[in-house]
Amino acid sequence: YLMFARLIGTGSYLPGLPVTNDDLAARGIATSDEWIVTRTGIRSRYLAEPGTTSSELGLIAAQRALEMAGIAGSELDLIIVATSTPDFIFPSTACLIQGKLGNKGGAAFDVQAVCAGFTYALGIAEKFIRSGSHKKALIIGAEVFSRILDWNDRGTCVLFGDGAGAVVLEASEKPGILATAMHADGSQNGILNVPGQICGGQVTGDPFLRMDGQAVFKFAVRVLADVAEEVCRAAGLQTNEVDWLIPHQANIRIIEATGRKLGVDRNKVIVTVDRHGNTSAASVPLALDEAVRDGRIQRGQKVLLEGVGGGFTWGAALLEF
Repeated sequence: YLMFARLIGTGSYLPGLPVTNDDLAARGIATSDEWIVTRTGIRSRYLAEPGTTSSELGLIAAQRALEMAGIAGSELDLIIVATSTPDFIFPSTACLIQGKLGNKGGAAFDVQAVCAGFTYALGIAEKFIRSGSHKKALIIGAEVFSRILDWNDRGTCVLFGDGAGAVVLEASEKPGILATAMHADGSQNGILNVPGQICGGQVTGDPFLRMDGQAVFKFAVRVLADVAEEVCRAAGLQTNEVDWLIPHQANIRIIEATGRKLGVDRNKVIVTVDRHGNTSAASVPLALDEAVRDGRIQRGQKVLLEGVGGGFTWGAALLEF
């Protein structure tokens, strides 16, 4: 029989208190609530305190997901963390979280696919479980994007926030993840990137996030529609048959344009970008956890998750909750 990867727990964590658009303007950023809301739909975001790391945010989200799943951290045999803002160059953020969970011996590694990272990590974990080699997996998206923002660049710094989301998967005979897809087009690497690194103890290049907003918008809407159709086709469903669409929370315009293109009713689209901003790899699991915990997502429903990020990367997962 086929072994499915079934989602049995979700968790999330947002650091501190919400920071509103007016708060940012009061900090001296040349912007306004109206400017940000009309262009992006973002009203607030969470920013981690200096010194707070991705592994700290990810650990709390992971503990909440494990609690819902009813399993101990020591039972996991796979931990994957999607992040673009790891604590260190190495060890991986996944190994740091594994240590804090008291898990010894399971596989642990990070995935770097920026805002598509969570859909990539989910697809990878699903394949580990379907192969029969692993039974219980923890997938985390955790980011402190505030660390890589140029706070003088009002076009980008108002868009992002910090946070973490996590899910627990286990091997099951019941359907779980029905289809996944992952893609990239490296020729588009210039439209969204952080083109710097540490070399000889010095930062070389530009260590801040840079983006061509118009190019990203056009590319994102096209590939998000394509990849959603791809996973639905693989599972034998029409896109309008899904119960919930959870797209990457980058910008309300991208979210709405994608929903329209797919013919998904607005009421079936989970939106958190207004309160969380773009939390990169954390955005999809944060939105998923919120909708599970407030009762919108019910057992047996079909949920479509999708993300798109710098690289350019994009991916999707269709699951039966």
